Amino acid sequence: MTMTSARLFTCCCSRDRPSPTTRMRASSSSSLLLLLAAAAVGVLLQARPSECARAFFVFGDSLVDNGNNNYLMTTARADSPPYGIDYPTHRPTGRFSNGKNIPDIISEHLGAEPTLPYLSPELRGQKLLVGANFASAGVGILNDTGFQFVDIIRMSRQLHYFGEYQGKLSALVGAARARQLVRRSLVLITLGGNDFVNNYYLVPFSLRSRQFALPEYVGYIVSEYKKILIRLYAMGCRRVLVTGTGPLGCAPAILAQRSRNGECAAELMRAAALFNPQLARVLDQLNARFGAGTFIAANAFRVHFDFVSDPAAFGFATAKDACCGQGPHNGLGLCTPLSNLCADRSKYVFWDAYHPTERANRVIVSQFMSGSLDYVSPMNLSTVLQMDAAFD
Repeated sequence: MTMTSARLFTCCCSRDRPSPTTRMRASSSSSLLLLLAAAAVGVLLQARPSECARAFFVFGDSLVDNGNNNYLMTTARADSPPYGIDYPTHRPTGRFSNGKNIPDIISEHLGAEPTLPYLSPELRGQKLLVGANFASAGVGILNDTGFQFVDIIRMSRQLHYFGEYQGKLSALVGAARARQLVRRSLVLITLGGNDFVNNYYLVPFSLRSRQFALPEYVGYIVSEYKKILIRLYAMGCRRVLVTGTGPLGCAPAILAQRSRNGECAAELMRAAALFNPQLARVLDQLNARFGAGTFIAANAFRVHFDFVSDPAAFGFATAKDACCGQGPHNGLGLCTPLSNLCADRSKYVFWDAYHPTERANRVIVSQFMSGSLDYVSPMNLSTVLQMDAAFD
C-alpha cells in the first residue's frame, strides 16, 4: 500500500484505536503520548482534503456519464466540440454538458476530485481510492434499451465492472479496507429516462409498446430496477442516491418531435408520473428491509419542473430551447460544431436536446444537498454526510 493510501485510511476510514497493551504503555509515559498525538496531527495536516473524502461511485446513463463511452464503438458520445466548452479544460470530455455534470458537482461537495470513468486508463493506483464512474450514455434499466447505440455499458456490465473494481481495490489496500471503503462510500444511480425515450416510445408500435400497456411497462421496469438496487446493496453499498426521471415530455427533443404548441408532451409526462411514485415506494420498501437512509430518493421531476414552470425564478431565459442544436427548440439531432450555439449558457436550462447545462446541474445538486423532503427523502445529502461524519 502506498503512503498516500495509508494516509487516506488513517484520515478517513480505519480510525484504528491502539491496542490495550499500547494504551498501557502510553499511559505510563507522557512523553510517548505527546509524541503519538503530534504524529497523528501531522498525518492529518499532511493529508489533502481530497484524501479525506469518502469514495463516490456512479452508475447510470448520459446524465451522469463522465466519459466511458469515449472508449466504446458507439454513436452515444460527447467527445467533440462544443461539448466541454465551459469545462475547466475547455475541451470535450465525454460529459453530455457544456461543463460539469451532476457527479462532478457532488464530488465538489464531497471535497474530492471528479470520479474517473471506469474505462479510463488513468484509473489505477491511488486514484482507485476516489471511486469510479461506471455510467454509460444510452443505457436503461432494461438490457434492450438503447440497442440502436450498439456498444454501451448496460447495467449488468456496469455491475460486473463494479465487482472488477473491488478486486483491484482489494489488491491495493487489502480486502478488509476495500470493503470498508465501499461501505462508507456514496453511490449515485440515474436510470429510467432511456427506457421510455429510447425504448417504449422510440418508434411507433415499438416492441415493448406492443408487449405492454404503459402502466404494466412501468411496473415491469420498476421491478427490474429494484433488482439492480438490491444487487448494489449486496455488493456493499450502504448510501445510494437514486434519482427518478425528470419531466420527460419537456425536453427540447420531445418538444421538437411531439409538441405542436410548445407544451410538454402529455404521453411522456404520463410515463414519468407513473414511474416516479412507484420507484419511491420501492425505495421505501428497501429502506424498511435494509435500514432507513440506505436508499435516498431524489425527486428529479420536481427539480426540473421548477425550471420548466418558472425559469426566470432561477435566472434562466428559457427552459424550452436547447443552447446547442438545430430545428425547433434546437431539439433535433446531435449537438455538433455545425449546430446553433447560444452565447450565454448560463441562461439556458438545457445544453442539448436532453441534457442540462452546468448551471442547471448546480441548481439540481443544491436541492439534493440541502433541499426539503419535497426534493429528497428521507433526508438530504448534507444531513447524510453530517450523520456519517459523526460516526466515523
